[in-house]
Amino acid sequence: MKNRWTTNDIPDQSGKIIVITGANSGLGFSSTKALAAKGAKVVLAVRNLQKGQAAMDEVKQAVPEADLVLMKCDVSDLESVKQFVEAFRGAFTHADILMNNAGIMATPPMTSPQGFEAQFATNHLGHFALTGLMLGTLAQAPNGARVVNVSSLAARQGQMQFDDINWRNNYHPFKVYSQSKLANQLFTYALQKRLERSPYNNITAHVAHPGGSNTNLVDAIQLPKLLKRILIPVVMPMAMSADQGALPQLYAATAPQAEPGGYYGPHAINEVRGYPKPAKVPAQAKSLEAQNRLWEMSEEMTGVNYLS
Repeated sequence: MKNRWTTNDIPDQSGKIIVITGANSGLGFSSTKALAAKGAKVVLAVRNLQKGQAAMDEVKQAVPEADLVLMKCDVSDLESVKQFVEAFRGAFTHADILMNNAGIMATPPMTSPQGFEAQFATNHLGHFALTGLMLGTLAQAPNGARVVNVSSLAARQGQMQFDDINWRNNYHPFKVYSQSKLANQLFTYALQKRLERSPYNNITAHVAHPGGSNTNLVDAIQLPKLLKRILIPVVMPMAMSADQGALPQLYAATAPQAEPGGYYGPHAINEVRGYPKPAKVPAQAKSLEAQNRLWEMSEEMTGVNYLS
């Protein structure tokens, strides 16, 4: 692959319909801007419509010709996910790319509307359900479709606590976040295997991580206020911009060379900074047992069953 792949290398996206969750900020906003500039119709699937509108206005200032659609989708809430899919099907005949980008990081203990631990619900379960409910629509893409999940370097430390997936005991914000980001990878590899042997084999699954990127995810990190006030101004300026951090997921979504089931991240400093390249898959993400167990558990928790 090209050593320094950038948004200039994104192929023409004219005629494509791309759904991005969490499109109003951070990596999702950067991805929206880049794909709109290449001619795609981008559906901003966001939790907060007011913030989504502000993001749309900002994108149109940078890309006046941007073709954008704003739709409500709170991936932490399974009912909101279902309502989004129903509305999307009523408005569009197909989708070419589903970028499962929305996420929260290292929050205090919270639960989703369905009673699940919030980080797992937002970062994994909502996207698992959204992907399943969108399969038929993705399958209608004229030239094949892609599902892109956004993971994190934190997946390297992730361990699936299947016996207490909601962390009712001994909640630890970073361990819970790492579990959810490992789940993104396990889901991707399980999804690709199932797609290959299904009628939906014109859809491929991909996963990416942004390395160290300066986004608004850090705002909700659970740290003592004084420590947060000291650390974040020191650490975050050393991180890449969101525009640079979004390159791996943009590569996974658009590059002709992106491999089905491929994992992409920055190329330098142990995948913390740089340009997209194949990333190292954590050993725990390769476990077929964990992939299958997560899939079965996700179906049971969301009530969305597919490709089983």
